[in-house]
Amino acid sequence: MSNINPSLKLLMNLFKIQAMMARKFDGLSVQGIGFNDFLILYLLQQVDKGRMRPTDLAEKTGLTASGVTRMLLPMEKIGLIARQASERDARVSLVVITAAGKRVYEEEMETANLIAKNIVPMEYSKNNHPLVNLLKALGGDIS
Repeated sequence: MSNINPSLKLLMNLFKIQAMMARKFDGLSVQGIGFNDFLILYLLQQVDKGRMRPTDLAEKTGLTASGVTRMLLPMEKIGLIARQASERDARVSLVVITAAGKRVYEEEMETANLIAKNIVPMEYSKNNHPLVNLLKALGGDIS
């Protein structure tokens, strides 16, 4: 039997929790979007004009640029997002939330909040909780 240090065990458990959480969200989604899709819509809703560069989305989500691109393609096909050239630099593409994407986001928000409340006990989600501080220290600081 190999020795796994506590840090590696913690990361393995975080991975397991992420997979379980995504599965619960995906199974209860009214609109048929996954947790990652919801996260992209959330991030786009938070910025001015509802648009971001794909590289900024990759940075915010912790995914690679190619991972974000693969995730955006089906969202674009079903009309939740669109691509748009930047006014400042036509070489830069922007991801823009569409009216349909805004509607789906608003409809999913209630479901997402309910799922989150069922997964995470309230005392663990407070801003001053050690778990929240650990996640921030690890880079989990989506605002």
